[in-house]
Amino acid sequence: MLGSTLSFAMMALAIRFATATIPTTEIAFFRNLFGLAALLPLILRRGAALPRTRHLGRYFVRTTIGLASMLCGFWAVGHLPLAQAVSLSYATPLFVTIGAVLWLGEKVRIRRWMAVAAGFAGVLVILRPGTGFTPGMIVALMGALFAGIVAIQIKQLSRFDAPDTVVFYTYAFWVPMSLLPALFQWTWPGPTAWLWLVATGVMGTFGQLLWTRAIALGEVSALQPISFVQLPVLVALGWWLFGETIDAWTMLGAAIVLGANGYIAHREATLQRRAATQAPLEAAKPGE
Repeated sequence: MLGSTLSFAMMALAIRFATATIPTTEIAFFRNLFGLAALLPLILRRGAALPRTRHLGRYFVRTTIGLASMLCGFWAVGHLPLAQAVSLSYATPLFVTIGAVLWLGEKVRIRRWMAVAAGFAGVLVILRPGTGFTPGMIVALMGALFAGIVAIQIKQLSRFDAPDTVVFYTYAFWVPMSLLPALFQWTWPGPTAWLWLVATGVMGTFGQLLWTRAIALGEVSALQPISFVQLPVLVALGWWLFGETIDAWTMLGAAIVLGANGYIAHREATLQRRAATQAPLEAAKPGE
């Protein structure tokens, strides 16, 4: 999950540079096209055949929502301060925790519900309705909501298909789906823009592969908060490369959200250790 987070941070940086000359819809298309090109050699290594699945309908739904999340997130990274865009994206683990209860049947107790509530309070601090609010913040928040739904769907798909299969069919759907809106805003990239577009696809693919493997291996609600490592990385890059500063309200709201996510991760790890300790004792009970 940590490797995935850093890959997505580099992808966000490439998106920011590409946005100077390329529309968001076109960046999304090339991210998917070059991402698929980077993925195929890994899938087809040693003469392996393309993955197969019996769940094309599920993939269509997953990729449709995923494309909406991608467009919202890419637009936010390209047009909002990096710190603000990334801070709002950290609402994703909060949405994931709620979705894990509704769709995966994971148990979330009162302490974690309180952490979720605190996290959303932090989101409101960042948004500052009526004062520092801008419509672009809602775009970033919608991207986080869609990303949370996608995380739940990937967890469901990982019960049926291998991680590489999930990623392959995601890109196989995304390339034609993202081409259509891109055609309405098409601009031929210049030499430098091509470099950023290739970097977007490659970093996005590596991040996706690692993310899918992480979610397949562990509890969604415990893994997602690791993504907050991305914030200090992108805040530093935003300051260094673009002269951006992080305002006090965004810093406070981000601290609340990250604290809530950190507690959710800590609580989940504690419960997993407790369950692992009690399991042998339960199995050793006579008559059971």
